[in-house]
Amino acid sequence: MQYRCEATTVAGFVQQLAVAYVGHGYWFYVTGQIPEKKDPLLVDAKLIEKYGLGIGKATRARRKAAGLANIQYLRFKHHFILLATAGRHSFFEEEREFIRDAREVPIKFGGYAISYRAGHPHVRIAERKYRELKAYLSDVSIHRQKEWLEEQFRRLPFEPYAPVRSQLFGVLREVNRRRTLASFEQLPSSCIRVRRRVVRPFELVAPGEIEAARKIPTRTGDSNPLERPQRGEAA
Repeated sequence: MQYRCEATTVAGFVQQLAVAYVGHGYWFYVTGQIPEKKDPLLVDAKLIEKYGLGIGKATRARRKAAGLANIQYLRFKHHFILLATAGRHSFFEEEREFIRDAREVPIKFGGYAISYRAGHPHVRIAERKYRELKAYLSDVSIHRQKEWLEEQFRRLPFEPYAPVRSQLFGVLREVNRRRTLASFEQLPSSCIRVRRRVVRPFELVAPGEIEAARKIPTRTGDSNPLERPQRGEAA
């Protein structure tokens, strides 16, 4: 059985991670980065073989019933994550120094923070990124035209999961508060997208459809989309 692990977009990575994995009990994780000189496909093959990932749903169900953990592996470019359910597995011994629990420590990727709360996966803009975004748009809210600001909101590279929507509407309220104090026209709520695009995480996309890594205006650099804790470079 072919095991698909290479996400082709940030949106696809986050969707597969949150909805398919974290939402189904894969809470224990280790993140890492493949060195630029290494071929990610070779690393994929090594980890798929090591953890026996090419198994079907029925086999995973039997393992779960027997008290054994199941493992999933996901990669975007040179960044990867290994996830496990509760149970017995060598993964917990080999990676014990690096393992985190998504119920306690959110997974940071591409400006998002993915966790598990109240029985559901929880996807939001990572706190630092959110503060930077809010500060930037607040600062320029009375120095830019209404149309320019609307376009900035429309171009934000975040899929509107419910927590993300709440955050973006919070930014919009602050922007409109400042514009009202300056007697400027408010921005409409329609500039925030409220429907999430459901993507096919592992499908190849045409060059014109590839999700560009838009740079969100920030005050500090954030070059690595997959943030700590992580296990370091893959062997």
